[in-house]
Amino acid sequence: MLNDRIRTILDRELIGFLTAVNESGQPQAAPVWFVRDGDDIIVYNKSDTPRFAAIAANPKVSFTLRGDPKARGALTMEATAAKAEGLPPANDYPEYMEKYRGEIGELGWTPDSFSADYDTPLRIMVTRVRSWGLETLE
Repeated sequence: MLNDRIRTILDRELIGFLTAVNESGQPQAAPVWFVRDGDDIIVYNKSDTPRFAAIAANPKVSFTLRGDPKARGALTMEATAAKAEGLPPANDYPEYMEKYRGEIGELGWTPDSFSADYDTPLRIMVTRVRSWGLETLE
């Protein structure tokens, strides 16, 4: 599903925007940290967020990256999402820690305290990619 260029962009970018639809039908976009797992995207969440209720009711989501500042390129994905079973906590997920260890520390967490706060992984399974101007997404 994902080509090498999209994988490279996902591996490099730090913030994505996950959009789920709440119980009243309102799309809710939230900035999230993420890591790519094959062609899926993993996001760690607080277990008590309304996001899980929204996804349980409607697992269709979108995941978007910040576009090129001059509007020459963008990457957005349609997907389904579900709580991810069998994944380690964030502090035991080497790729996640490699990507976000600095940000975790800068925001006052340790890997352990971050994992205690953001204790529930979500798996985003990409079903469709829409993109243009990927070469501008540097």
